[in-house]
Amino acid sequence: MTALNAPADCQSKEDVRVEIDRIDNALLTLFAERHSYVTRMAEIKTDPHEAHDVARIESVIAKIRGRSLALDLDEDQAELIWRTLIDWNVNYEKGIIAARRRR
Repeated sequence: MTALNAPADCQSKEDVRVEIDRIDNALLTLFAERHSYVTRMAEIKTDPHEAHDVARIESVIAKIRGRSLALDLDEDQAELIWRTLIDWNVNYEKGIIAARRRR
């Protein structure tokens, strides 16, 4: 993902918005890719309780916090975003697993 304009090269709000929109599009594409793997994980798991794997969640959060620091991002904000994403994924997985078990 190459920037059309580096942040310092943006001369107007519109220049900045174009870059943010480009990044948002790339993020959405990555979220969709991630979601396909979450769906596959839900297909593999056999019990809804498997969706909430505390050890895995905390491992992911630790990685996110460390990577955030390395990127000079606020690790608390990154953790909040990932915990929200993980919570959504856990609920999604539970729903798929439960629906499959009802059949």
